[in-house]
Amino acid sequence: MAMFQGKAKTVTEYLDALPPERRAVVSQVRSLVKKHLPKGYKEQIGWGVITYAVPLAILPDTYNGQPLCYVALAALKNDYSLYLMNVYSDAKKSKWLADEFKKRGKKLDMGKSCLHFKSLDDLPVDIVGQVIASTPMDQYIEIYRAGRKKTARGK
Repeated sequence: MAMFQGKAKTVTEYLDALPPERRAVVSQVRSLVKKHLPKGYKEQIGWGVITYAVPLAILPDTYNGQPLCYVALAALKNDYSLYLMNVYSDAKKSKWLADEFKKRGKKLDMGKSCLHFKSLDDLPVDIVGQVIASTPMDQYIEIYRAGRKKTARGK
């Protein structure tokens, strides 16, 4: 997952570097993530953004030697991004997320794992919370390992 090269080394530094209005949005989404995050994932700075990852102490053999990212949160130049890696690895979850956005009359602006939004009003927070809460760390590790077995590098 190639992201950004920020200078912040801690979440506090990351937040302090943002303009107040952007800090407020990121702080609210951060609270949402932390409220719904299954046990075991660790909040840290990775790739220049706030990440919630499987610690290397639990999964040391990741493909890139970095903690396995589960969720990431970034304030970009023109919008915000919430990376939902469990959606990337689960077609049913991805479809469910799209359907739920549509049911609520929200426009889903999403890449493979990256949910883009310009304001909190763009996010159905209950749905985003459900997605974040939906994959316990042990299950996410199993999904990751199964996916690695399917690749040449994973052999």
